[in-house]
Amino acid sequence: MQSLNNLKQLRKIKDVAADLGLDYDNILPHGHYIAKIPIDHLSARKNDPDGNLILVSAMTPTPQGEGKTTTTIGLGDALRQLGYNTLICLREPSLGPYFGVKGGGTGAGASQVMPAEDINLHFVGDMYSVSKANNLLSAMIDNHLQHGNELGIDPRRIVWKRVMDLNDRALREIFVGLGGVHHGIPRPDGFNITPASEVMAMLCLTDSYQELGQRLARTVVGFTYKGNPVRVSDIHAEGAMQVLLRDAIHPNLVQTLENTPALVHGGPFANIAQGTNTSIATRMALKLANYVVTEAGFATDLGAEKFFHIKCRSAGIFPKAVVIVVTVKAINYHGGMNDSGGFGNLNKHIENIRAFGINPVVSINRFGDDSEEDLNKIVAHCNTQHVEAVISDNFRKGGAGAVDLAKAVISNVQASQDSKAKYLYALDQTLEHKIETLAIRLYGADGVDYEQKALTDLELLNRHGYENFPVCVAKTPKSLSDNPKLTGRPRNFRITVNELRLSAGAGFVVVICGNIMTMPGLPKVPAATRIKVLPDGSVTGLA
Repeated sequence: MQSLNNLKQLRKIKDVAADLGLDYDNILPHGHYIAKIPIDHLSARKNDPDGNLILVSAMTPTPQGEGKTTTTIGLGDALRQLGYNTLICLREPSLGPYFGVKGGGTGAGASQVMPAEDINLHFVGDMYSVSKANNLLSAMIDNHLQHGNELGIDPRRIVWKRVMDLNDRALREIFVGLGGVHHGIPRPDGFNITPASEVMAMLCLTDSYQELGQRLARTVVGFTYKGNPVRVSDIHAEGAMQVLLRDAIHPNLVQTLENTPALVHGGPFANIAQGTNTSIATRMALKLANYVVTEAGFATDLGAEKFFHIKCRSAGIFPKAVVIVVTVKAINYHGGMNDSGGFGNLNKHIENIRAFGINPVVSINRFGDDSEEDLNKIVAHCNTQHVEAVISDNFRKGGAGAVDLAKAVISNVQASQDSKAKYLYALDQTLEHKIETLAIRLYGADGVDYEQKALTDLELLNRHGYENFPVCVAKTPKSLSDNPKLTGRPRNFRITVNELRLSAGAGFVVVICGNIMTMPGLPKVPAATRIKVLPDGSVTGLA
């Protein structure tokens, strides 16, 4: 249940906006504590200097996660406590995990964005806008097939799927068009969860209404019988999809429990997409604040890598500092405090961030049952790696528990003011070279093997001119390798590419390594079974 005490300590959204120099008449309020900031504010400030961007990543996580969102919020609160003009940028949570097993995406303990219940549920309708735009396109594709298929679309090679923002494994593989000639053309189809929609990835990478329309138009939905790509512009759906996304393009302003402003906007998957909030929100935050704290899904080998190679390149931004979140339980999960186990895993993630020209800060997220001895061992180990490590207790203490982390990050930012953007591959290099670079340099693999399907996909992508796209590798987040059972710091392994998928609108090629699920299922006892509405209208059981 959303605590009334939490709501009482929140400031009205007009006051939060005023702290950022935003006039109440020029924002779009959604009640007392939420507002959208029109994208016009970004263009109006295009000549203003940018603030300092701080990225929060992690070592390879345990299945429960290590607290990146909580750390991001706590760090933002701590920076504000130290007197710095600060903004936090987060992804919007999905209903699937909320009603499933992982819970909400608004932080935890004393480090949360509020109103948490509203953000975790329907929020401002952005997820629904993405779902509706995605599914309108699906309906128009099937309608085109029904009315003669003038484009010659091969129904077996339609790659566009329907979406919904819930976990429902029964919808992963379905058939549509059954029931006779008046009910459509029978063909295989399926559902993804809404954050896995390419529409979400496009929304989170675009910079304007016009560019969003261009991304939508060039999106490939399938192939003809002759093997040529079919785009959204061929279906004439981009205009209507734009209309459905018209309001979703504006970033959403909320606040933390300590009243630090936060933009919560967009929520793409962190495996088949870039796994971070919208470029518009991040770029707007950099114009409104001196320090902007954001996060990227999973660990440095997935979320941070995509943040650099996909988001930073597209948005023209680059972080001044990177925080790697570490926990005692993650160190132990990966084999303990030795160089082949948990410490080895952490070392690799430190190396990964250094590969992009940044020396990271390590944040040790304290849990209640952690021993001082274990925490100090991690600090001492980081010292041997010439990395500053700070124990953070913001879960219990909020911003006050992350002040030392904030000071370490400030020092790190000041030391990197002259640093330049550094990437691991050039866009004009081959797709194979990009994949191999990530596998060898970031995962520690010996090389890459391709299944026949992947080789066929490579030939198709190269033939149609997509070889200059960045790659978005989808692999398990539970290991540096593509095998979730290889914990710690694996050695002597190779990465296997099963297939490649084109995300032409988003502007990248998805590289599938292993069994990647884009429609999760519910656990045996879903979180939804604990949720009830009480007689007074309040809710109990929400995570």
